[in-house]
Amino acid sequence: MSAVVRRTPVPPGAAGTAGASRASGGAGVVAGTGFLSRKGLAEGSVGLLGGIVIGVSCIAPPYTLTGALGPTVSAVGAQVPAIFLVGFIPMLLVALGYRELNAAMPDSGTSFTWSTRAFGPWVGWMNGWGLVVATVVVLSNLAAVAVDFFYLLLSQVLGRPEVAGLTDNVGVNIVTCLVFIALATWISYRDVQTTQRLQYWLVGFQLLVFLGFGAVTVVRYLNGTAVNPTVPRLSWFNPLETESLTTFVAGVSLSLFIYWGWDVSLTINEETKDSGATPGRAAVLTVVTIVMVYLFVTVGSMMFAGLGEEGTGLGNPQIQDNVFFALARPVLGPFAILISMAVLTSSAASLQSTFVSPARTMLSMGHYRALPARFARVSPRFLTPGHATIVSAVCASVFYVGLRLVSTTVLWDTVQTLGAMIAFYYGLTAWAAVWYFRRRWLRSVRDFLLTLVAPGAGGSVLFALLALTLRDSLDPSYGSGSEVFGVGLVFVLTVLLIVSGVVVMLLQYRRAPDFFRREVISPSCAEADPQAG
Repeated sequence: MSAVVRRTPVPPGAAGTAGASRASGGAGVVAGTGFLSRKGLAEGSVGLLGGIVIGVSCIAPPYTLTGALGPTVSAVGAQVPAIFLVGFIPMLLVALGYRELNAAMPDSGTSFTWSTRAFGPWVGWMNGWGLVVATVVVLSNLAAVAVDFFYLLLSQVLGRPEVAGLTDNVGVNIVTCLVFIALATWISYRDVQTTQRLQYWLVGFQLLVFLGFGAVTVVRYLNGTAVNPTVPRLSWFNPLETESLTTFVAGVSLSLFIYWGWDVSLTINEETKDSGATPGRAAVLTVVTIVMVYLFVTVGSMMFAGLGEEGTGLGNPQIQDNVFFALARPVLGPFAILISMAVLTSSAASLQSTFVSPARTMLSMGHYRALPARFARVSPRFLTPGHATIVSAVCASVFYVGLRLVSTTVLWDTVQTLGAMIAFYYGLTAWAAVWYFRRRWLRSVRDFLLTLVAPGAGGSVLFALLALTLRDSLDPSYGSGSEVFGVGLVFVLTVLLIVSGVVVMLLQYRRAPDFFRREVISPSCAEADPQAG
């Protein structure tokens, strides 16, 4: 499969029309061609390392594992490493499907564009909506976490524990959160090289601290200074050792989404060197890098602290919300503050890099007339999706402020809805790879594995987890325990997000039906698509 970037074939005499449309902020697509085209972003600005760094930043390993390790231990006990490996497998399989789609159609719309090519405009639009909604919800919550750790770090630096309580002051919390979002927006609005350079520093620092923490836990175990030395066992890596299928599924559900965010490496494909090959490699290498980091730090922590339910034991319910904060001083002593700095850096870095995905998805949707033409505007100075970036920031800010004023319980329940939204758009994109490449399944062993087996298996696992999540979230005890007429609030929020997407889609259809009439992007398969490599 060729990695050569294929440009939109423009019929004779149509070039002037396309150029005029782009200059006026329109899509710049020639109606009736059904082909994909560039958006005017800064081509060749990001290399392989930059793509990996931005992907790792979006996943935010210190922030993510801090909150995920405790709950996963409570669900599966000593089999945490095994569960992390099992959660990694479908993500890797899906990433391989993404890589094939990107090689054939390197377009910044990724899930939206690829699903449209495979299944048609209606499915493609909803897949784009799933990505945008998931990332906007994450943006608001990343900002909230950054605020919490900012005041926690400030209290440690000043030696005044009461400063940490400022995050509970609604006014202070909201203002600080909006400042963080504004700073992240300003950086994201600037050229992608600014994002790349910033992330080199932020990711470098957080990984240095996080991996250093893991190394110290291993050294302390070996020299006998660990709090509760626990001999590592091969059974830790055996998923069959989990107590039951229910426990296994619960653990995988918890671990699966700690890998979410690697697809940002693909949404910058039009700004990447060798856009047909580099983004796919970056995505796969990002997932592999993350699982190695998680396993190293997790196993080291288990060897140092054990799995007990008291003190610094990883099974202690009182430290599960922030395991590494509890372990920081026993492990690092006077350097314990580095853990708070790493988690703050991790959440702040992820807040900035997460803006990349929704902005470029909405840019692509505007470009292909699936959203109003103003979303297709690219900053003439920075060559970034300026309008879409600002809209992402406004949506995240309004979402956070509204729910924060209503209840922090409702706000944190939105995090639980992410599982369903992520499984939906990842799984649907994986199946798009299967269907788009359907005529290549039997062409070679490589095509059979990478266009059918890998994305098909990965997508099926994600949709199975989606079904289980929706079923479980019907129960009011799921999440915070809140309910609406006897139905769990998490399920209600999930349905509301999906229904709101259907409403917006129908309004856009009434306003500008060209995209939905297949006049802009024509559904196709790889063998019949002149753009496929």
